[in-house]
Amino acid sequence: MTSLDKSAFTPHALRESVLNEVHARPFTPLTQPVLVIRFAFMAKGASAATDRASLAAFCAQHGALPPEPGVKHHQIDLGPVRLRFEQHSEFATLTWIWSPPADSGPRRFGAIAPELQALIAALPQAGELLVAVKLEVENAADPVARAEEIFDKSSLAIVAIKGSAGAVASDFRLDDDGFTRILVCADGPTPERLGALVQRVLELETYRTLALLGLPAALALAPDVDRIERRLVEVLAEMQGAQSFKLNNHLLRELTELEALLERGATGSLFRFGASRAYYDLVQARLSVIEGEPVAPYSSWSSFLARRTAPAMRTCNALEGRQSNLSLKLARAADLLRTRVNVELEQQNRDLLRSMNERTKLQLRLQSTVEGLSVAAIGYYVVSLFGYLAKGAHDSGLPVEPTLATAAFVPVAIALIWFTTHQIRKRHLKEDHEAEKTEHE
Repeated sequence: MTSLDKSAFTPHALRESVLNEVHARPFTPLTQPVLVIRFAFMAKGASAATDRASLAAFCAQHGALPPEPGVKHHQIDLGPVRLRFEQHSEFATLTWIWSPPADSGPRRFGAIAPELQALIAALPQAGELLVAVKLEVENAADPVARAEEIFDKSSLAIVAIKGSAGAVASDFRLDDDGFTRILVCADGPTPERLGALVQRVLELETYRTLALLGLPAALALAPDVDRIERRLVEVLAEMQGAQSFKLNNHLLRELTELEALLERGATGSLFRFGASRAYYDLVQARLSVIEGEPVAPYSSWSSFLARRTAPAMRTCNALEGRQSNLSLKLARAADLLRTRVNVELEQQNRDLLRSMNERTKLQLRLQSTVEGLSVAAIGYYVVSLFGYLAKGAHDSGLPVEPTLATAAFVPVAIALIWFTTHQIRKRHLKEDHEAEKTEHE
């Protein structure tokens, strides 16, 4: 049987990257006991490039291969320590996995070995630290009693592992070193299942923290939104009694400024609120995979986080909704006020045109008066010149009576002058009419 020749097809430019995305961040097989330290740094732009360069230098210093350009996941082994690097859209994680030697003896929960501390200190990061987690996997016979030894009982949350024997516990408080501590008690899972469980628990804590970044933004924007809402009510009240064009124009400028202030805050928080919703959805997805039955008398992780994280998300969603509704109200108010201003402008223009028409009529009347006086004045000079001609003809012996000839010429002169000026004005009006017709066409 012959195989299909794939060269007959043209693959999509993104086919390989899309298909390989499901393998972009594989689970790391783990065997207990194990201590996992995770850091999450905000990494965008220059800081992300600096952190990636630091990781490449760290790998070269320890004889490991550096991450290839554009690769979002990289893992190296440093003796008993494994370092896992992951690049995300706005943050990067460094996960240190340390398996204590069998002869290390008893130690304090979450205690970081000196060799691991040295490695962590040797890899500085330019991005701001957001998440620091200590997760330890133990094979405790009584997970509840072990969790009560480690954590604060007032905020302890314990949940059974879904589909497996064991439990996950944490009080979600920071220890003296600034770490959130998590205990995983797992009974006999395979290394692959344990690695998947640990990674999902770490992702849950990471995404939970990132989801809460929207809350400070919402609290910072809330006073401006409150002030804009109050001022909008005041402007609407002033609009009802505003009659002057100057006051309406002032209110329109103020509404425009309020719109600009609101849109600046909404645009600046658009990504943050959207990212918070996406991270919160990921938290819920991880909980649905990890969480089994609750362990009495303590809260499950879902109920614990719902009491604390869900109100923060509702605050972000409520403020985002207020911004959207307020933007629509401002736009409608501005449209109403802009319509009023335009109507007042049209009234002013109408009054201006009426006054211009009155002035034009006065000018036409004045022009007609001037034309009549001009005909009389020109006629007087023409008749005077004709009188001189008549006198000259009489003196030269021609049978002409100067006085009668001059008197007879007066109506003829006036008629000729009036006809000439009338033709000139008629020609000018015709030229103006043709020019206006050309402009309209």
